Amino acid sequence: MGMVAPRFWTVDQVRSLPEDGTRREVVHGTLLVTPAPSAWHEEISLRLLEEIRAWLRRTSVGHAFGSRSDLTWGREDTLVSPDLIVVPLEEARCLEWSALRTVLLVVEVLSPSSLRMDRTIKRRLYQERGVAHYWIVDPEAQLVEVWRPGDASPCVERDQITWQPTGAPSPFSLRLAELFRPL
Repeated sequence: MGMVAPRFWTVDQVRSLPEDGTRREVVHGTLLVTPAPSAWHEEISLRLLEEIRAWLRRTSVGHAFGSRSDLTWGREDTLVSPDLIVVPLEEARCLEWSALRTVLLVVEVLSPSSLRMDRTIKRRLYQERGVAHYWIVDPEAQLVEVWRPGDASPCVERDQITWQPTGAPSPFSLRLAELFRPL
């Protein structure tokens, strides 16, 4: 008995699906579906977005977008919506998702339903696309995995996350106890 070939998804097909609260992404034609994130996931994402945006206003090295971003690198078979991305200010000013090519930082906050995708499929995509820094924020373990292109394993940060992209006069730094503090 023959096997059915898996369906190849395009960005346009994924965008045409009805809005129902699930997150739909596509990596190299493979559809990734996860439920809406938890409230704690959203709180951590927003805290990090607020801190990074405040730092970026002082340094002018880039602009941060939150989880509703459409990152495709101009490809028809890839569409991801990370929890946070930072792109150079010049690219951000065009205000077109399709024009974003240089990604300085990607952040994914783990949820039970996204562990495999964030740690394997999407990590490999970000490394392949040359994303300079990819942070996997683990709210349960209260740590951040830092990945760079070519890394075979992450640098695990348990106390503080620090980032200084090219051109930044000073580093971004955030104590993880502050990021993971209770409401």
